Amino acid sequence: MNKDMKPTDGKLGMHRDITRRDFIHDVGLASLALSLPAATWVGDVGADTVAAYYPPTLTGLRGSHPGSFEVAHALAREHKLFDHPRELQESYDLIVVGGGLSGLAAAYFYRKLHGAGAKILILDNHDDFGGHAKRNEFHQGGSMRLAWGGTVNMEYTKYSTTAKGLLDELGIDIPRLMKDFSFGWLNNSTGLRPATWFDQETYGRDALLPGVVISAMSAHDLAGHVAAFPISEPARETLRRFLLHQGDILSGMTGEEKRAYLRATAYRDFLREHFALPDEAIQVFSASTMGFWGVRAESLSVAECLETGLPGAHVLGDFELSPEEQHAGPSPSAMFPDGNASIARLLVRSLLPAAFPGMAPDADPFGIVTAGLDYARLDQVSSPVRLRLSATAVHAESTADGSGVAVSYVKQGEVLGVRGKRAVLACYNNIIPSLCPQLPEAQKAALKQCVKRPLLVVNVALRNGRALQKSGIAGAYLPGRLCQGVNLVTGINVADYRPQWNPDEPCVVQFYGAVGAPQPEGLSISQQNQAGRAVLLGMSFEDHEREVRTVMNGIWGASGFDPAEDILAITVNRWPHGYARDHLDLEDPAWNANPPPNVIGRQAFGNIAIANSDAGADAYTHTAIDQAWRAVNELPA
Repeated sequence: MNKDMKPTDGKLGMHRDITRRDFIHDVGLASLALSLPAATWVGDVGADTVAAYYPPTLTGLRGSHPGSFEVAHALAREHKLFDHPRELQESYDLIVVGGGLSGLAAAYFYRKLHGAGAKILILDNHDDFGGHAKRNEFHQGGSMRLAWGGTVNMEYTKYSTTAKGLLDELGIDIPRLMKDFSFGWLNNSTGLRPATWFDQETYGRDALLPGVVISAMSAHDLAGHVAAFPISEPARETLRRFLLHQGDILSGMTGEEKRAYLRATAYRDFLREHFALPDEAIQVFSASTMGFWGVRAESLSVAECLETGLPGAHVLGDFELSPEEQHAGPSPSAMFPDGNASIARLLVRSLLPAAFPGMAPDADPFGIVTAGLDYARLDQVSSPVRLRLSATAVHAESTADGSGVAVSYVKQGEVLGVRGKRAVLACYNNIIPSLCPQLPEAQKAALKQCVKRPLLVVNVALRNGRALQKSGIAGAYLPGRLCQGVNLVTGINVADYRPQWNPDEPCVVQFYGAVGAPQPEGLSISQQNQAGRAVLLGMSFEDHEREVRTVMNGIWGASGFDPAEDILAITVNRWPHGYARDHLDLEDPAWNANPPPNVIGRQAFGNIAIANSDAGADAYTHTAIDQAWRAVNELPA
């Protein structure tokens, strides 16, 4: 047995070589591709091109994958100098740093303003475009199954005129997209229910509670399940009293005073002060906010936790926050089966139509879901727009004579330089001071405050869904684990991608959540994010694999799930720099200052403008789009 193996690893199937199994799959996929007509895969390009370089099918550690961040860390953490680049004989009207949704949108808007002939170079440090809008493709076991590796929802009712206009121009018809949509994070059309799973490692014993969703039940209904919670009897009794309490505990306050109190008081302090809840009872709620806010409930205000669905409204009488007062209440959402990766693909198709050789100019835009993509055509000399992957920017400056910009980047270990008239930095805003040392110190300090929240999305391809069907459980809230939720991916049907739920066929189960500090007490929110980032970067693929197998065995093992046999592939989308830092009620006062640091930091300087959702302090696709539009319009004429 390997010295790093644990006694239970054999039962979990940790001895199975997932990497080797995926290699066999890839060879089989290549053989399959070569046996099909070329148009089946990439139009008039040989199918072996897809098999040779097609990042969406890669498994293992993805997201911020090995090779994508080391240069940036050397620049920002070690202050390494990347001097004397080899100057390429390339000149552009616009250079975009960052090939995520904001960077792609910036290129789209620039070309819209300046004409189809505008020469644009997009640089991205990853081996795939889209940023957090990452596409995961699984072909193991049969027909293709899709999942998202990060950004997923389109909260279309919140979209600005600019963002909604972009969707319209790309051909994204929201009513049509929602026509055959039945996916739900907590419920779906399969008839399977959600659950809550308390694990033995955290709580001393396993407890699976079918039908219990702590953030989506009335306080009264939740009280009926407290007896099964694996916490002490005194903690259960105190929790039950809170959930069954009636009346208004803030009856002495005016409506305005209540609003101020709910925004200024931590949910943990609220539960301690008014109901004497011990920490072990509060911990039950702690993780339920992580997937939405990227922050534990203890560091959120009462109002924010109520918006997430945690109990507390029942003790406030008839008082409630209006929709206008809420930071981010429930909102209708639309989605593609690969999340917002389809938006990124539609943007690339608009900018580089040759990259989708099988799609005619008048093709149905929703065909992007299954369209073949030839990555070899993303960076061609003949194209006015070029998208260069695995290229990490290390320097950007306005030229001394003020006529343009000079940008350096590292690709395959070599420092290269390109020139342009203008640049948009649509990358992680926190690293911009390292990219642009000429920035004013006040602006650098503001940008350094943009500390993202670590995010993790793990997709698991299963041989079949029989254990899910037998258990009646489609997913679960996981209050004691690394990820806070797991759910079946199904019910998103677009164009000719229509995989119906069948427990006898392969399926995808997704783990989702944010990674917090191991010891959060006494740490600010940004410090918790930094500590969580260290945890995430320190984890190997085997660590994630063991977590996946342990949780799935705990939830579905009794229903026949065999983690050693039933798992076909695991794709770990880790985002140490995930959600943009937003202005939460209890954030650091320096971050919630007026004007906000994100506004100070995003100011254009010379021939360079700044985009990314960081610049809008909001972790949403429409924010990334809006900031791209603003940045492009701030560039000097």
